[in-house]
Amino acid sequence: MKSYRKELWFNVPGRRAFVNITREVERCVSDSGIREGLALVNAMHITASVFINDNESGLHADYEAWLERLAPFDPSAARYAHNRTGEDNADAHMKRQIMGREVVIAITNGQLDFGPWEQVFYGEFDGGRRKRVLVKIIGE
Repeated sequence: MKSYRKELWFNVPGRRAFVNITREVERCVSDSGIREGLALVNAMHITASVFINDNESGLHADYEAWLERLAPFDPSAARYAHNRTGEDNADAHMKRQIMGREVVIAITNGQLDFGPWEQVFYGEFDGGRRKRVLVKIIGE
């Protein structure tokens, strides 16, 4: 069995964004030389996410509105106990929890084995600094 590891780095200038990272993950699969196996893709920060869904702008806008209703941004300590520590990103932690930490994707014949319309996204919920995503691929 072979193993491959790569870190992808992002610096989203705004507070929140969804970044399509499918091509970067496909490049990792190609670079790994693994033809049959699994790719783990996970956010290495507790205010960011990796998820799979459709690359459709309306859906992304719906996610943004839905997440904001569930965990509204409020930098004060009145809404979130976490913000009493001097942080202002409690909402980002909750948004990450909802959207998930990682995805695992099958690799078949050297390609990501997706269903129709599936793509990989990095979700940023507390941007403005460098953060990373781990791509770990194992297989033959």
